[in-house]
Amino acid sequence: MAFNGITLHALSKELQSSLQGGRIVKIAQPEPEELIITVKNNGQKYLLLISANASLPLIYLTSQNKQAPLSAPNFCMLLRKYIGSAQIDEIKQIGFERVLSFRLSHLNELGDPATKYLYVEIMGKHSNIIFCDEDQKILDSIKRIPAQVSSVREVLPGRSYFIPSQENKYQPTDIDEDHFVNEILSRPLSIYKAILSSVIGFSSTSVHQLCSMVQVDSDAPTASLSTEEKKALYDAFCRMLHAMEQESTPTIYLDPQDQHPVEFSAFPLNAYEGHCAKNTYTTVSEVLEQYYAKKALYSNMKQRSSDLRRSVKTLLERESKKLDLQLHQMKDTEKMDQYRIYGELLHTYGYQIAPGQSSATVTNYYDNTEITIPLDNTKTPMENAQRYFDKYTKCKRTKVALTEQIEETQKTVEHLSAIMSSLEIAESSNDLDEIRAELEEFGYIHKHSRNKKEKAGKSHPLHFVTEDGFHIYVGKNNYQNDMLTFKKATGNDWWFHAKKIPGSHVIVKTEGEELPDDVFMIAAELAGYYSSGRISEKLEIDYLQKKNVKKPSGAAPGFVVYYTNYSMMIHPQIRGVKRIDESS
Repeated sequence: MAFNGITLHALSKELQSSLQGGRIVKIAQPEPEELIITVKNNGQKYLLLISANASLPLIYLTSQNKQAPLSAPNFCMLLRKYIGSAQIDEIKQIGFERVLSFRLSHLNELGDPATKYLYVEIMGKHSNIIFCDEDQKILDSIKRIPAQVSSVREVLPGRSYFIPSQENKYQPTDIDEDHFVNEILSRPLSIYKAILSSVIGFSSTSVHQLCSMVQVDSDAPTASLSTEEKKALYDAFCRMLHAMEQESTPTIYLDPQDQHPVEFSAFPLNAYEGHCAKNTYTTVSEVLEQYYAKKALYSNMKQRSSDLRRSVKTLLERESKKLDLQLHQMKDTEKMDQYRIYGELLHTYGYQIAPGQSSATVTNYYDNTEITIPLDNTKTPMENAQRYFDKYTKCKRTKVALTEQIEETQKTVEHLSAIMSSLEIAESSNDLDEIRAELEEFGYIHKHSRNKKEKAGKSHPLHFVTEDGFHIYVGKNNYQNDMLTFKKATGNDWWFHAKKIPGSHVIVKTEGEELPDDVFMIAAELAGYYSSGRISEKLEIDYLQKKNVKKPSGAAPGFVVYYTNYSMMIHPQIRGVKRIDESS
């Protein structure tokens, strides 16, 4: 969900609970359009991050501090001068606007009580942080907006602070049933546009959520709505407003295929329930911090791995085409035995064949059936026989060579497919370094020249713990798969892998105990999720004890064989486990 009025409404209640009544102890401006304000309240210290960056405006409580510049910017110095030790008397959202107001009390130069206001506007490219006195006169802002930039509102020292009115838009709490049904839903627009253009604080996700609550197509025209549907929409609208006053359920919805974040919300979203994986959190701040961190990580990893993806994809396409050609050539050798039989029969019956014949029908003494042999009428029967023996010999040589070539090409395709699968779940530069090293080792790409002093960080397998304490490890690349299977796992540990497709090795440490049935299912679901079949509704997983898994001599990393195993059908997912971070 966009950082809309509904999200800010839930966040304002969280900030009121944590910061209201607290005292500011530190103000820093680590970035040109970003503040971190440290507040002490009820024996705890809180870090409030406020960003007016046009591309990513944010406000939330964070656990991560940032290094401030040695020389503080002018706006930061002004805030320190006036409110460096101020008390936060009140935090409130102005209507359902994307604006938070902080009322601050402090002592002025003469030691008398004074009041200041800090307004945080989360409005896309118009976002700002504005500092005002008790008479709502602007003292300064993190971004000054002169008349040449905006004809609607100047944001300069000495100007009066106000929020530009939104024409034809209404505060949600001011909308009654008559107004909603007879004015908003009577506009000659789609339902989506009619509501979005009328209600302050609502974003596109909010409107789609409202329509999904009553199973109405948001793109349908308002004129298509029946009286009952209009009433149902208003009732759903009231339920949404009521829910906003209750305890929020901060949630991040994740793409079921690659787990990148696709949406966040302070409240459950019907449109995403059942279609996306989701993580729930305790606070809206956690959601905002995690969502944008995951979003940035996902985008960064996609960008940083793009060259490797492109190389592997090109190699995979080339090897797949080579394999298709080899298989086609192999099919041509299927006539090999027929050529041999033709030659042998011509040697046997050649004396019966008259010169100049273009074919000869003889009895095949291998099955006592008649067979017609095509002939070159310019050659004698013996010369025709030799021609078929030559074809047989050529096909035999070709088959022997192709058998070896096809085996090598299939191994290469499987290896590259496994590497592509590893790229899908890479989470860090260390993961990419290991994948790059594997590509270099097998000659798929040129070796990357590295500084001798450069020391690569350690990449760790994924580590999960079940509710009953069993540890599960998932390899993120072929090197990690080998390490888990042949070094981390012991003989009686259980090994899981998606059947006949690229995927991670999954190890469950038993520590000598019997695994509960649910742990088998959880581990199998993880093996399905961390495989190339993760988007499948159902997937077959092989599992067996590690002692029965063998590695062929000379096989590429991650490649194993086994001959006795169990199998189960699962739905690929992550459930019933807690992830352990081993990166630090």
